[in-house]
Amino acid sequence: MVIWLLGISGSGKSTLGGKLRDFFKHANKNTFLIDGDVVRKFYENDLGYSREERRENIQRIIFATSALSESGVLTIVCNISPFEDMRVFARRKIKDYNEIYLKKNLEISLKADVKTMYEKNFGRTPIVGIDIKFDEPINCDLVIDTKNKSVDDSFNKVMAYLQAKYPEQFK
Repeated sequence: MVIWLLGISGSGKSTLGGKLRDFFKHANKNTFLIDGDVVRKFYENDLGYSREERRENIQRIIFATSALSESGVLTIVCNISPFEDMRVFARRKIKDYNEIYLKKNLEISLKADVKTMYEKNFGRTPIVGIDIKFDEPINCDLVIDTKNKSVDDSFNKVMAYLQAKYPEQFK
C-alpha cells in the first residue's frame, strides 16, 4: 500500500505523514516514510527548485516508492507533487497507489508559513503556487480540505478511507 500525500507547502503533509507512520509502525506494519525534503538532503541538495528539477526529484521519489511497495513495505510519501502528469505516471508505476490531496488555500499557507518556507524562499527560488503552477488533482482518491481541520481530523479521514478500501488490513 502506498499513501501519497500531496499539496502546497504548509498543507500538513509531513505532520499527517508522521502520524500515519507512527500508527502503522505501532500496528507492526513494515512502514517507510518518504519526504521530498529528506530526498533532497540525501542527494546533497543537487537539484534546485525549477520546474524541471522538481520533476526530477519527483521521479526519484516515484522510483523509490515503487521499489519499496514491490518489496511489501507500506510507503507514505509527503511531497508537494504539483504536476498532474507526474501523478498520472506515479499511478501507472506504483501498485496500490492512493493519492490523497491536502487542499489548503495559498493565502492561509502564506500567513501561517509553518516551516518559514515562503519567507525564506520568496524571490530566491521558484515557489509552487506562486511561480510554478500547482495543478489541481483530477483523479485523487481522497481530498481533505485542511481549512479548520486538525491533524486528528485529517488522520481520521485517511484511516476511514483506507479501512473501507483495505478492510483485510484492519482486522
